[in-house]
Amino acid sequence: MSDWTTHAIDLPTGARLEVAEAGDPAGEPVIAIHGLLGTARMHLEDVINGLAGEGYHVYGPSLRGYGGSTPKPRRFPLDFYQKDARDVIALLDALAIDRAHVVGYSDGGEVALLVAGMAPDRVITIASWGSIGYYGEKMRPVIQRMFPATWITDEEQQMHGIDKPDGFVLEWMQTARGIIDSGGDLSVSLAASIRAPLLMMLGTEDTLNPPDYAQRVIDQVNAANPSRTDLARLEMFDCGHAVHELQPEAFRAALGAHLRRR
Repeated sequence: MSDWTTHAIDLPTGARLEVAEAGDPAGEPVIAIHGLLGTARMHLEDVINGLAGEGYHVYGPSLRGYGGSTPKPRRFPLDFYQKDARDVIALLDALAIDRAHVVGYSDGGEVALLVAGMAPDRVITIASWGSIGYYGEKMRPVIQRMFPATWITDEEQQMHGIDKPDGFVLEWMQTARGIIDSGGDLSVSLAASIRAPLLMMLGTEDTLNPPDYAQRVIDQVNAANPSRTDLARLEMFDCGHAVHELQPEAFRAALGAHLRRR
């Protein structure tokens, strides 16, 4: 297991992000972004330890409002994914990182895709899992089943300062429905700007994320890069949402091979 250090960084976006680091300081940088109700250590500890063991220098920010990051409470305006992406880009500046691999799980995967589209020159490779870049009608019934918030644990409430779990979930649901109602685009419209190798990973039993939605991003990336029609690809795993936990060996092999692409 790698040694971790944790520190907080104030950003010009108004966020103060708690950032966990592990790995070789001289290694290629990787930004690893957690999902809903997570932190880097909570969601991605094994992923980060694995990458650190392979010689990468891994940074795991806790997104604004989660863990030790502020402002709190965590809010969900219609552009919350874009706000998180701008925080990550500002974090690259604060850390004096010109280019990094960017990987993300679930909501963090949506943020990772946006970073690759908003700041393509800053990304070496991009990998996401449990995320698709588009919110369409197929997702509406799954979103609705997230209420009531009985699935949020006491530990999560304490860690993230959530005093009204039902209100927290209702705000997220309202925004998710709003994204669908406004056309569903998260990163599809930015996909043509992505120039780094992209790997999107989904579980065949992921009830939230339809693979044909992810394919929209894949097709846009490849169409915009005719000399590298395999620049982006979708890989499916025989499991549910948390591919890195449910198929760890296959996940590590796929991610490791992808990070070596150029």
